[in-house]
Amino acid sequence: MFEKLYAGLQYLLPHHLLGRLVYAFMRIRLAPVKNAQIAVVGGLAGVDWSESKHQEYADFETFNAFFTRELADGARPLDPDPLAFVSPSDGRISQCGRITTDRILQAKGQHYSIRSLLAHDPAAAEFSNGFFHTIYLSPRDYHRVHMPVSGTLQRMIHVPGRLFSVSPATVRQVPKLFARNERVISLFDTAHGPLALVLVGAMLVSSMETVWSGQVTPPRGRKVSRGDWSRRGITLQRGQEMGRFNMGSTVILLLPPGAVSALEELGPGDVVLMGQKLGRLR
Repeated sequence: MFEKLYAGLQYLLPHHLLGRLVYAFMRIRLAPVKNAQIAVVGGLAGVDWSESKHQEYADFETFNAFFTRELADGARPLDPDPLAFVSPSDGRISQCGRITTDRILQAKGQHYSIRSLLAHDPAAAEFSNGFFHTIYLSPRDYHRVHMPVSGTLQRMIHVPGRLFSVSPATVRQVPKLFARNERVISLFDTAHGPLALVLVGAMLVSSMETVWSGQVTPPRGRKVSRGDWSRRGITLQRGQEMGRFNMGSTVILLLPPGAVSALEELGPGDVVLMGQKLGRLR
């Protein structure tokens, strides 16, 4: 009952207004305020300072800089198997496994289509019967997103939408949530076929960015924007940073059916770290 009430309330909230307020809150530069934000929110979230490259409040100009902090060298080693595809982020597995024709499992009894997730991009058909991993990032997690496998950027799509929470409770209650929320879709070519990485926005997620285009949101428009990056020669190696959330949210990884030979035994609720093996490529 609580989950239904919690999800129902979110339909009434001004998602984007809340996002703009959080965006401003995250970028306050007044040192006493910024330091209090880091101490209180970081403490409540249980952030592990020992992993951070920078250890002092003064090292961060804003709370957002702390939230998107760089990790110390060696904090996230990549799996040594050259054929491993690795977790693009820290977080918890929401769902993972095979895509059933065009349908991706969101939660028990809930599915959404690849076509809707990828804003009806022609590449959607290439992932039919393929593999997916949905990873939820909580406020305590490392918030940069990295490449699970080396690839060359082809297209980037920004899809405006709602900003429902992506907490497990909401995911269980809001139909087709990941295909309704605002998101940034990055499509790559790899030696093993196409790769899609989808950064999904959420309530209180103030912005998303990529390393090649900078901040994508905000500003927020009402139309889907599509960019062809295939002639820019942007190739990122496995483990290289590709983007970040300026608050916690969800990453969805898609691979085609012929790319994967085996998946690790992971399931909903399992904790993963960036660089950890998710499966093996052919």
